[in-house]
Amino acid sequence: MSDEKEAAERVCGDSPAVTGAANDTAECQPFLKRSLPVVIQGGMGIGVSGWQLARAVSQLGQLGVVSGTALDGVLVRRLQTGDAGGHVRRALGHFPDRRIASDVLAHYFVEGGLADGQPFVSLSMPAVDWSDARQALNVVAGFVEVFLAKEGHSGVVGINLLEKIQLPIPATLYGAMLAGVDYVLVGAGIPRELPGTLDLLAEHRSVGPRLRVAGATNDDDYRMPFDPCLLDVPRSSPLRRPHFLAIIASATLAITLARKANGRVDGFVIEGPIAGGHNAPPRANGGRNTRGEPIYGPRDEVELDKIRALGLPFWLAGGYGTFERLRSALALGAAGVQVGTAFALCRESGMAAALKARLIALIREGRADVFTDPQASPTGFPFKIGQMAGSLSEDSVVRTRQRSCDLGYLREPYKKANGALGYRCSAEPLEAFTDKGGAIESTEKRLCLCNGLMATIGLGQRRRARGSEPPLITAGDDLRDLARLLTHADSYGAADVVRCLLGIAPAETEPLDLAAGACL
Repeated sequence: MSDEKEAAERVCGDSPAVTGAANDTAECQPFLKRSLPVVIQGGMGIGVSGWQLARAVSQLGQLGVVSGTALDGVLVRRLQTGDAGGHVRRALGHFPDRRIASDVLAHYFVEGGLADGQPFVSLSMPAVDWSDARQALNVVAGFVEVFLAKEGHSGVVGINLLEKIQLPIPATLYGAMLAGVDYVLVGAGIPRELPGTLDLLAEHRSVGPRLRVAGATNDDDYRMPFDPCLLDVPRSSPLRRPHFLAIIASATLAITLARKANGRVDGFVIEGPIAGGHNAPPRANGGRNTRGEPIYGPRDEVELDKIRALGLPFWLAGGYGTFERLRSALALGAAGVQVGTAFALCRESGMAAALKARLIALIREGRADVFTDPQASPTGFPFKIGQMAGSLSEDSVVRTRQRSCDLGYLREPYKKANGALGYRCSAEPLEAFTDKGGAIESTEKRLCLCNGLMATIGLGQRRRARGSEPPLITAGDDLRDLARLLTHADSYGAADVVRCLLGIAPAETEPLDLAAGACL
């Protein structure tokens, strides 16, 4: 009997945690032979969940997920650093529009990489009036990341997008679909129009999802247009429409999407407030704890009975990174769990190696810490920040960084007096923000997440007068608990995380104490 099957039978056959009707459903099939993944690897930050990580998890029979945030910027900076290993160029060689692929290479590839300290070439920031070439770059970026994640195996791959970053979504989705993406996961908003967008893109039809615009009225109709016809790709047959999973934090939103989305919703990822990245704000003003973090209460607990009544599969996220927690999720009727933080520090993740090593050292020393910052994100949502010297978690680093906004993914579209669209970010220079009608109080303690997260994967902008951008690390509250993965070494791989989650012991170790949820 395989380790995988034995572990599954122990969970679903002998465990008192999974009883009754659950034993007659797919939850109790061997994990690696289920039609649904039991483990979804989280789509983290900018490029932390890169193609290497997603590919590794997918090859292990679970759902590997690439982060779709700022993929255009990641693509061109990889090319400008010389494309080590030739992976981006290999993927571009398979892009169906050869002219566009050649143009991207000609504009951005630097043989041997830019010289030390030489700034990256900047892209135009997200806007409704993007040129066809700029839209095509988003398509290429979505294609390249998913192509590389799916290359050479038959596993399933997803892409994670933030609904708040509205403008690049249609083109990025089309590129991902050209590469055969299997799942689309969307959070940080109400993605009611995206299921229908997937339906139209599968037919190579133009789309124009409605935009949220500050100051707009019910009579306004702002949209983000994208037409696949700007590319020369085969359109004789439809693309495969990926499964759509909405990342939510309330039963109310799940019900709204299940009933009112403009297309099929295939399931939900239910994310609790201890998960990394952006968290939904507390539903009641419970104040802040002694550290200044928002306090969550009973109203923030998701009513799972209402989710189950919808009849759609769901996965639980936020603090579910152990076998014991996975087993409890299955007992609650979940199809499985989504795990981010444990994967963020594995060898295959896109986080810069030096930062990973420093975080692992902090974990070993029992000094790893995460702060839920209620003000850092320009979105206004709480944002979890891993504490590390020299990063944007330090006030001294924040004070010495000159405010700038040259990536613009989190800019908010707003309605100007003449009805045209403008764009502003509460982390941009103060005068620029207030000149656009932004309230000065909205800028207090705001951080540039875009530049900070890009620096976390080693692709931070090099400022001629100020050096490289400082990193910004995000992680869930369970960062402190990752010492369990470091028992025998100073690093671990995606396979170690999956084995831990599924209760499968490595061949060279003693059998695990499954009842205690032990791992590695």
